This record gives sequence, C-alpha cells and structure tokens, in this order.
Amino acid sequence: MKLPARFIGSSAEYSDFSRHIPAPCLRKSFSLSLPVKSAEMLICGLGFYRLFVNGREITKGYLAPYISAPDDLLYFDRYDVSEYLTEGENIIGILLGNGMQNAFGGAVWEFDKAPFRGSPRVSFCLTAVTETKEEIRVQSDESVLCAASPIVFDELRCGEHYDSTKEQGGWTQKGFDDSAWKPAVFLEVPRGEARICECEPIVCSQILEPVSITPIDDGYLYDFGVNRAGLCSLQVTGRRGQEISLEHGERLLENGRLDLKNIAFVPEGYVQKDIFICNGKGEQNYVPSFTYHGFRYVFVKGITKQQATRNLLKYLVLHSDLQERGSFSCSCEILNKLQEMTRISTLSNFYYFPTDCPHREKNGWTGDASVSAEHMLLNLNPETSFQEWLRNIRKAQTEDGAFPGIVPTGGWGVDGWAGPAWDNVIVNLPYYTYIYRGNTQIIEENYGAILRYLHFLSAKRDQNGLIGFGLGDWCQPARPANTPKAPQVVTDSILSMDMAYKAAFLLEVIHMPLERDFAEALAKSLRESIRKHLVDFSAFCVKGNCQTSQAMAIFYGVFTKTEAVNGFQQLLKFIHAEDEHMDTGILGARVLFHVLSEFGYSNLAYRMITRTDFPSYGNWIVRGATSLWEEFQPENAVVTSRNHHFFGDVSHWMIKQIAGIRYNPSGSDGAKAVIHPHFIDALTFAQASHETPHGKLNVYWVRRNDEIFFFIRKPHNIMLMLELDAGYTFLNGRREYEVKEDTFECRVLISNRN
Repeated sequence: MKLPARFIGSSAEYSDFSRHIPAPCLRKSFSLSLPVKSAEMLICGLGFYRLFVNGREITKGYLAPYISAPDDLLYFDRYDVSEYLTEGENIIGILLGNGMQNAFGGAVWEFDKAPFRGSPRVSFCLTAVTETKEEIRVQSDESVLCAASPIVFDELRCGEHYDSTKEQGGWTQKGFDDSAWKPAVFLEVPRGEARICECEPIVCSQILEPVSITPIDDGYLYDFGVNRAGLCSLQVTGRRGQEISLEHGERLLENGRLDLKNIAFVPEGYVQKDIFICNGKGEQNYVPSFTYHGFRYVFVKGITKQQATRNLLKYLVLHSDLQERGSFSCSCEILNKLQEMTRISTLSNFYYFPTDCPHREKNGWTGDASVSAEHMLLNLNPETSFQEWLRNIRKAQTEDGAFPGIVPTGGWGVDGWAGPAWDNVIVNLPYYTYIYRGNTQIIEENYGAILRYLHFLSAKRDQNGLIGFGLGDWCQPARPANTPKAPQVVTDSILSMDMAYKAAFLLEVIHMPLERDFAEALAKSLRESIRKHLVDFSAFCVKGNCQTSQAMAIFYGVFTKTEAVNGFQQLLKFIHAEDEHMDTGILGARVLFHVLSEFGYSNLAYRMITRTDFPSYGNWIVRGATSLWEEFQPENAVVTSRNHHFFGDVSHWMIKQIAGIRYNPSGSDGAKAVIHPHFIDALTFAQASHETPHGKLNVYWVRRNDEIFFFIRKPHNIMLMLELDAGYTFLNGRREYEVKEDTFECRVLISNRN
C-alpha cells in the first residue's frame, strides 16, 4: 500500500519554552455529488492529531497515531469514513500537537536537539468511491486552510495551556466562515519509513473521583487516592478570563503541599502543568489533547471556594488498550496489594510501549521492558505492542549493532552505552512472546537485529572473554542507582550468555541452523569464561559475593545442577547476612525469589517479600504505596519515582511459584502446561489464572487442616501435569498426576516436611 507523503502545516515555526506557538487547526472543505459506496482515510499527524469529519471526532484514541522518532518510522492510521460523509459539502477537521515531533521538554535526553525537530505537520488522503464507481481523492495540499487553535502551548512531558476565549465554534462543521483562515504550507517530509500503526490505541479505562479536597494557601489539593497515569477532566463555570492551573504530582511535602522535585526535569512552572482560561459562556468541560501525566494529587489554583467541588475534576485513567490475561489472589493482603500495584504500574507505563515512569521521563527504557516482559505477558496482552515497538528498536540499532538505552530517541544514547542488561530487550521480547503466544513472526522480524547485536557483543569481550559495559544491577536498596554490589562484568557477562542461548533457541525455531550454531557457540564460550574468571569453585561463590551475583549464576545456568546446590547454600548465607532482607537491584530481583522457590525455600521468599521493615515490598505498602516504586530507600531518603514497573516480576513469582502455573515449560510445546505450586505455610488459599492461546487455565487451592484441596480448570486441548513438592502427596501416595479432565478436583495430603 502506498501511503501519502505530502506533509502540510500552518508554518515551519515551532514552540519552545521562550516562545509558545499555538497548536494549529486545519480545515478542508470538499463536495460529493453522489452518495459514497466506500470511503477510507489515511492520516499521519506529527507529533499527535485529532481528526473530525463533519463535526464528529473519529480519532482512534488519545495521543494518536503513535510515539516514535519521525526519522525512523512514520505512523499512519486508517479510518473507514463512509458513514460520516454526505452528498454536498463535507469537512475534514484536524487538530495537531507537538508530540515527539517537537518534544523540547525532553532536553535532558537531547530531544530538543533531535534532527527531526520541527513544527506539527500532517499528511492525509481520503479516497471515496461513489455508487457509480467514480473515485474521488482528497489529500493534504495547499487548499487546506489553517488557523491557530485555543491550545496556546502543548508539550508531551510538560502539559497543555488552553485559552477558551480563542475558540472558534463550529470550525469542524459545515457552514463555518473560514474566510480569515490562511492556506497551509508544504513542510519537509520526515525521513522515516511510513507504515500503518498496528498496536492498541490509548484509551480511558476508568474515571476516578477525588477522595479528598484540601484547601492549601492559594489553592486546593485534590487527592485521587491512587498513583496512576492519565489526564484530568475539568468541568467549570467561570468568568471570562479566569485562569485555572492544574499541577500534577505523586507525593506531598510534610506541610501537605504538592512536591514536584522528584519529577522536575523542565523549567519551573512547566512540570506536569495544565492551564485553562474560561470564556465566561456557561459550563465548560476541558480535557487536554496532547499530553498526559503521572499523578495521584492535583494542586488547583485560580478557583473559588464555590468552584472547589468534587465535580470540578475527574481523573481519566489512560493507557494502551491492553486486556487482562492473568490474575492472582490469595489470603495475604500484602501479596494481593502487590498484584494490584504491579497492574497499576504496568498500565500507567504503557503508552504504545513500556515506559519507565509516566511523569518525569515517559521514555521507552529498554532494560525496564526487558525485565518486565514475562510478567507483562502473564498478566496482559502486550504482544502486538511489543512487536510494533521492536520495529522502532530495530530502526534505532546502529550499523555496528549497538542499541540506545531509550527508544524512541532523538540521537541520545545511541553509542551502546546502556549495555547488555538493557540491550537484551531485542531477545527477551521475542523470546517470551514466542513462549507464551507461539508467535514466530516476531522471531522472523527480529533475528537479523539479534545476530547483529551478538556480533557487536563478541567484539566487546575483554582479554578474559568477558563483557562489562553499560548499566548494571540498577537500584539496589539504599545505594545510588548504578553502584550495585554485583560487579558489572558479572551481570553483563551472564546476561550476554543468556541472550546468546535464547537467540540460539529462537534461531532453531525458525530453522536457521548455521546462525543457531554461532549463537550457541558464543553462549558456551561466555559460560566457560564466566566459570573460569568469575566463580570461586572452592567456595562456589560468584564474584561480588552478593545476592544478585549468586542468584543470577544459579538461575541462568552458570553452575551445573550439582554445583548449584552448593552455590545455593552460599546464596542463603548472603541472605541471612542481610537478616533475610532482599539486597538486589532489578536484575537480581528478577531471579532471586524464583531461585529460592526452585530450591524449596518459597517460605523464605514470601517472608522477604511481605515483611514490612526496610527493605522489602511490604515496606512500600506500609509507607502508603499504591503503585510500584523505582527504588527501595529508607524512610528519610528520596524515592525518585513512585510509579515504575521494573520490580514487578513479583507478580510472575506469585502466579508461577505460589499458584504453580507454568505454561509451555519446555518452550517447545504450547499445548502443554505444568501446575507445580509451592504451598506457603502462611497462606490458606491462592488463586491464579492465565489465558493461554488455547483458552483460560484456572488454578485454586485452599488449605483445610492437614489437607489441601485443589481445583483446576483447563482448556480441552492442553496437556496438563500436576506436580507436588516433597512433603505433599495425592491420596494414592504419588506426587505427579496427569490431568485429563477439563475440570479437575483433588485432595493433597500434607506429610512430614523439613
């Protein structure tokens, strides 16, 4: 399909902090002499657009069409507009926002210097076929008329300013007087590859009301009770010229005022701030068009006491339109809260692709997505969005095979500095998507980039055959983010080995034996180097002598199975040395609790997670967390973000280790599953589900005295094995049972256990 490439706008001038240029409205009038049989419209609005046909908005969702670097990929949306067209005059109305085309609020990551930076622009083509088979084409050109909109400022990270006194009512409808509007001008065509956007749109999934309204000095603090992401809907009757400002944040100072210091990467007065100016014409409703915020609290200035009502603000919770695929609940309210917090943080940070935080950065950090890929696929359906984002990641890959740490990027971080722990997103997203969904297309699309990266890694090996560059075990408790106990050469070398093994697996799936052999040889060579230079086999300790080094070596197979038993004893010593507290960053936390469960220590993992003193997940909860935080910090230290998903693998641990759901455990047969629960002593019941490609798999167990009652519902064509830990048996004395029934119930006896 040929996509239109005629970009127009109101001018080549673009906004910055010193000069605000209003978002442009574009209007195209055309006539149809006959009824249409079909009509399709293709549109690419950069950075964002809203689309109207004859006064009706038909935009697919918020922040359309996508968030990408225009020099890499240009996203078009396709609309069937036949039902909106009429005989006679018809009007196409388009409102444009800056988006990534002019993301000057991201100067920390040099988006203000991006080579594609420019003014908003749009390319569109409407093709209508009449009942007489006549084809009529309407496209972006100089016959389109432009004017300034009431959006006098918009920036993706900063917010939006809207002056409703400048509204031109009816501009998207027929009969509007556009004689004062000026013709559009042709603008530079971005260099990116044009394609239709295939991922889920951004939608409003929930509307929250404030739980409290508190007058503070010159304004009112609205508390919505939970830290999420989205926009506020403002409903107000104000006097003409009344200016109302909304500042959004996730934490408060001791005096109760909003604290924006942890998310302030832009000039003062621009931090997640929306401004609305009333026109005095009765009740008005305003929702920003081209931004979003991460927040729990909103500080409102410029309203009267009479206006400070519950109806003034509503919280529109926004995220990509991902559907639930997994669930977990149990008798422990801390675990239930963690499951809820993981879901909140995952969705708060999914705007077409996984981001790191919804307030400060809004960046697609690759390492964050990599450690979260499995728990996202267990709980939601992100695979289509993963596949779309991977197209952007491939475009960002350098000629020598390196990746930037964030995608999209305007050129910042493209020298491969992030390192293997972040770059393994190119393997982990295809790998886990294939495991859970059986998608081979995602492998076929990415194998070239994977191989290029493996060659890049090969060239980065040192004299000992090891790899150590970029970022390490990020955010270890009570330490600066990139000063972990685990040496970088340990985490990078192990993850590089893991990448190569996974790449070999994926290449085998798509029948590429020569490439598979290369990847497997690299993996084996890395493992040999790790074992030779990073492991002290006299004590079975990995360099660093810490929880992360030891757990990663066990989880990723540096040790043999026999050696791992001794290595695990050292891990227990490191845990006990910390008084049974977790002491890992995101790389160690991804594997630590799974290792404990696989060696029969799920009760210890449970205690480490749920204890309420620092550092622990439970400590977050008793300190008031409603979403996952970026760091484990003591009470008097700064937590830089209170809405991050990269510590969310705890949800995966609950579904897999407590409830026992292990779908496609071998990786090679999507028609098989194993249920192998670990019955935590402190729990009286646990429930989990996962929607496999064959249907939903449900597991529920409940403890009654010295027995456990098990209930399973499985898809008909799933082969299912039920396995028990030592110390538990079925009534026949066995610990394994092939479940052939679609609905199955059984009793489990609790025998002597160590």
